[in-house]
Amino acid sequence: MMGCVRDWRFNEMMASQPKLDMLDGSLGATLGVLFIVMGSTLVLTSFWALGFTGTFLGDYFGIYLEERVTGFPFNVTDNPMYWGTTMNFVGFAFWNASPAGLMMILLIVLMYKIIIYFEEPFTAMIYREKAERGKKSA
Repeated sequence: MMGCVRDWRFNEMMASQPKLDMLDGSLGATLGVLFIVMGSTLVLTSFWALGFTGTFLGDYFGIYLEERVTGFPFNVTDNPMYWGTTMNFVGFAFWNASPAGLMMILLIVLMYKIIIYFEEPFTAMIYREKAERGKKSA
């Protein structure tokens, strides 16, 4: 739900700001579609690899996968949902020829970097401890 509100506010912000003439046409549309396709590929394949539980519930309820996912798209980037979502925002900013949208992406990247700073060590610890427990029980 929060993601829908975030996306709606992002689009409202872009609609209320001036457009960049250089991107208001086929160049912006083409770049927009390319970024949206790449970003959506990362997000959707992440969801496919993790499943609903791994995507939304695992960290909150202690439901973890047997092992850390390392296949596509996690072999491209450790955080494909964050970077895929960022690419979608870039695509929508290009599509809307929005310099304000492109500037707002800097804030989005900063926020995702902060989240990753705390989340990555936690995820590594979860799967390291799980592997250690597995070795002890074997």
